[in-house]
Amino acid sequence: MHPPRHHAWVHVDLEAVRYNAERLRARAGVPLVAMVKADAYGLGAPAVARALGATFTDSFADSGGDSGGDSGSDSGNGSHSGEALLWGLGVATIAEARALRDAGCTSRMLCCTPLLPDELGDALALELRPSLHTAADIETWAAMGGQAWHLSIDTGIARAGVRWDRVSELRATLQHHVPEGVFTHFYAAEQADGSRELQEMRFAEARATLADVLPRTLLVHLDNSAAIAARIEGNGASDANLVRPGIALYGACDHVALALRQTVHLRARIVDLRDVHAGESVGYGATWSPTETRRIATVPVGYADGYRRHLSNRGEALVHRQRCPIVGRISMDMATLDVTDIECTIGDVVTLLGTDGGQTLTTDAVAQRAELSPYELLVGLRLRLPRIYSPVSH
Repeated sequence: MHPPRHHAWVHVDLEAVRYNAERLRARAGVPLVAMVKADAYGLGAPAVARALGATFTDSFADSGGDSGGDSGSDSGNGSHSGEALLWGLGVATIAEARALRDAGCTSRMLCCTPLLPDELGDALALELRPSLHTAADIETWAAMGGQAWHLSIDTGIARAGVRWDRVSELRATLQHHVPEGVFTHFYAAEQADGSRELQEMRFAEARATLADVLPRTLLVHLDNSAAIAARIEGNGASDANLVRPGIALYGACDHVALALRQTVHLRARIVDLRDVHAGESVGYGATWSPTETRRIATVPVGYADGYRRHLSNRGEALVHRQRCPIVGRISMDMATLDVTDIECTIGDVVTLLGTDGGQTLTTDAVAQRAELSPYELLVGLRLRLPRIYSPVSH
């Protein structure tokens, strides 16, 4: 069923999000820190968090319907196998944490991006676990009564965390203020170039250096989506007890062994149909002209909606389960497609990303055509279009 009053919309399949989370949990063998930063990669953090089983107060009612469990914030919700699916949620900013708390979310939250010293008070008020890596910030957090926090170790990405070969400088501080968890981040986990193994070795060395001041109950996490997929190839298991999937939750981590489901579907209705004759042109800049008369459909989606200009004259769409090319330049508000060989009329639904029947334009494939990362493609979809949710079934 398609919403009758919308010209264009993003359909988010929360059942698929949940399915993907369970696939990742099964492959990793440990609970998830589900990354819902950037408004769950543009798909709506409160709705996604509920679908994953995060705890919400009774006062919160999301437009996606009842899509979460009633798990406690300390244990996460159970997967179908009965094992804990979710340890908590991962965010990148104070504002993201506040938005979830305001929506009624009471689950654990970990901020994986460094915070400024004057933001630590906000983190405390929001019960947000910060990632810290300097003695000054650790001591500030402790002095204000902060409890759980995670130690960030840089093993080669060189953007945040204490360097793996300088962790001994924190020894005196860690003797008095112990972290709940410790983590690092891979910079090329999807590449078989030895970099993941090198980073794992550095991470292990850093933890060994601090072994006498770190608690035995320490939570350890390294793997992002790409690392979870890479380990399927038999490249070795880690000793972590959490993983931090992001993009794979949303169906974009094209790995056959993961067998993820498409979660996001960008749809629009045809608002214009016309014949364009040989020698005429379509769109700004006259970048496409037919050699014979062609039937052109217009849909009200453009780069202001996150459908990128780079898909001009190279993207595809699905109309009645049939593929057709995007022709002409994509503008701010509209895109045009060649439907000459497809029976369609005004008001018919076009799929620009996602599934129509047995055909799917995957997030990875569309991103590749646009010369983008799938991350960029997804986060752009929150610019203007309404989001329609299909809930998790029970």
